[in-house]
Amino acid sequence: MNIKLRLTLMNFLQFFVWGSWLISFGGYMIATLKFSGVEVGSIFATMGIASLFMPAFLGIIADRFINAEKVLGICHIIGALLLFVAAKVESYPTLYIIMLFNSMAYMPTIALANTVSYNALEKNGINIIKAFPPIRVWGTVGFIFAMWMVDFLGWTKSPMQLYVSAGAALILGLYAFTMPKRPPIKSTDARSFSSSVGLDAFVLFRKKKMAIFFIFAMFLGAALQITNLFGGTFLDDFKTIYPDTFGVKHPNLLLSVSQISETLFILTIPFFLNKFGIKKVMLFSIFAWVLRFGLFGLGNPGSGLYLLVMSMIIYGMAFDFFNISGSLFVEREADLNIRASAQGLFMLMTNGLGAFFGGILSGWVVDHFTQNGIRNWEHIWFTFAAYALILGVTFPFVFKYKHDTAEEKAVNNHF
Repeated sequence: MNIKLRLTLMNFLQFFVWGSWLISFGGYMIATLKFSGVEVGSIFATMGIASLFMPAFLGIIADRFINAEKVLGICHIIGALLLFVAAKVESYPTLYIIMLFNSMAYMPTIALANTVSYNALEKNGINIIKAFPPIRVWGTVGFIFAMWMVDFLGWTKSPMQLYVSAGAALILGLYAFTMPKRPPIKSTDARSFSSSVGLDAFVLFRKKKMAIFFIFAMFLGAALQITNLFGGTFLDDFKTIYPDTFGVKHPNLLLSVSQISETLFILTIPFFLNKFGIKKVMLFSIFAWVLRFGLFGLGNPGSGLYLLVMSMIIYGMAFDFFNISGSLFVEREADLNIRASAQGLFMLMTNGLGAFFGGILSGWVVDHFTQNGIRNWEHIWFTFAAYALILGVTFPFVFKYKHDTAEEKAVNNHF
């Protein structure tokens, strides 16, 4: 099989595994298992905990001891077994432990899949910069396809979503062993643990501008998974008022518009960076989060469906503009010898600390506005919107950065 097709299939399965449960799992835990918001938030926060150290740790294993494609395969096989077990568990403490270990197995595979892809393309003499993005976009397609599959089969409130994910993970785990070999690096260039997690880049905190940026990265990282946690539950709570509406019957299909929007907005980033500069693009992202949450608070699956659709569309700007423009900003501001570490630090602040605190605090907010099992979603979403608004109002005053068109063009060319 053509190597591009093989990598396309690998990336499709990589995110199919995640998309099978990430968006609907919160609704399953609340509606079926009767978990509290704090319990649901803490289980999702396991991804943040795992992201603090596991990608770096297994990255070193792949760099120094075991072929990357084998580490990728082993992780997915372990994840498959854990998901099979999780599907049978109804106890919060037990499910928390299992999903923590599953996060430890899955979260490193995102970077490992990239490593395996880059290696395979390079070995076949294919330009990575040109060839990989069209391959990677099929990962998002896989994520969306998994959401649709679970939705159409009526498994959004069922443990079957975990069985689907486990089956795909097992297939991918075995398939990974067939990929082109990417052996350990036999040189002193292999990254140390401190470099991998971004500890070398902590020197950047000496610069006020960078310290402020990373702090905001953590604060905004707390918002990244909130609608993934509670979007399905939010729509499900309208089943008595709007029982026959599209959003209630097919919550995953409606929520998948967010991922579709993400694939489209990524194409606009070079234009926005060149026109407005990184500071304004990141500011657009923060206020997009205000709209994302605010429109959820105003909308409903009935007469307010258009507001929910608008929220889904704006998600692409909210998610992509911060993650990608932020990564490019770090790439330019960090010295050449610590750029990899700086990117590790950026991920640690957003997907590590940010995601962890976001999961815990969002669960607390949901429980705070829940009385007798009834959730006041307007107050919940407006609280999240207010949080993003505070960040948006504060950011331009404390983050000092001047747009230089020539420099931004250079960044775009790099992108």
